[in-house]
Amino acid sequence: MRQILVIRYGGFGDMILSMGAFRTIRAHYAADHVTALTTSRFAGLLEHSGYFDEVLLDDRLKPWQVGGWLALARRLRSKHVDRVYDLQRNERTAILYRAMGFGRRLEWSGVIPGCSHYVRDDPDDRRHIAERLAEQLAIAGIPETKPTDLTWLSGDIGHFDLPPAYALIVPGGAPHRPEKRAPAETFAGLGRHLVGQGIAPVLLGTGSERDQIDAIAGACPGMIDLSDRTSFGEIAELARHATGAIGNDTGAMHLTAAVGCPSLVLFSAASDPSRVHPLGRRVHLVETDTLRTLSIPALIGAWEELRADR
Repeated sequence: MRQILVIRYGGFGDMILSMGAFRTIRAHYAADHVTALTTSRFAGLLEHSGYFDEVLLDDRLKPWQVGGWLALARRLRSKHVDRVYDLQRNERTAILYRAMGFGRRLEWSGVIPGCSHYVRDDPDDRRHIAERLAEQLAIAGIPETKPTDLTWLSGDIGHFDLPPAYALIVPGGAPHRPEKRAPAETFAGLGRHLVGQGIAPVLLGTGSERDQIDAIAGACPGMIDLSDRTSFGEIAELARHATGAIGNDTGAMHLTAAVGCPSLVLFSAASDPSRVHPLGRRVHLVETDTLRTLSIPALIGAWEELRADR
């Protein structure tokens, strides 16, 4: 039995966009032991996926936390890993490559020059990350990447007691990237439009987005606030039954799209949608230099176009 290690950190959207690669690696190494190295936030998600026999944690130690780095390196070396699939592809995993490979032969699929299964990481490559991960797996000997399948991810949403027709609104995003968020009033205006159509707007988000969420709910009577109340599985199930989802370039929108929910995703110049846009059956994008000036009529028009695209 071979020991396979898959490394992936990133945000929630990065994790969803990697699910096809996870599924493919699991299928290719069905008789082997496959371990994931990720952060504590995604440990439960990856354990539940069934793609891994074991999940190890690396909560991104700082460079000066030498003792922690050594402990992680010792733990990984003790696994006697035969091959690593480095899907994170950054300086942090380059350190792990040197620590794990010191004094022994180690197969490594990644962007580190000199590794056994090297794939060039061109900063000007504008292909989608899913396409680049498929290329990485092909170079490592897995020629066909399976599509993302999240049928295993679900949750009980009955206790939310939602009306039959509702749409998800995802107004948040990374706290350190405010330029990736549309204004609260823009989302509130869309929410009022939805209410007029007999569709209940349902807010999703976290505590770090509380000011934005409170502003939207206060400006839109009839808004249902589920922020800080949903698990990954519940978001997936909410999306499967929603009329649609509208939100910024953030992780929850990758999940709504991946489970087949019609999804309208807002992009400013701070992101390159060609590389990271959500993947799904019905995904529309709004691209603008700055989301601060995105008007309510423009957002309503984009929503109506999504609904008309059947």
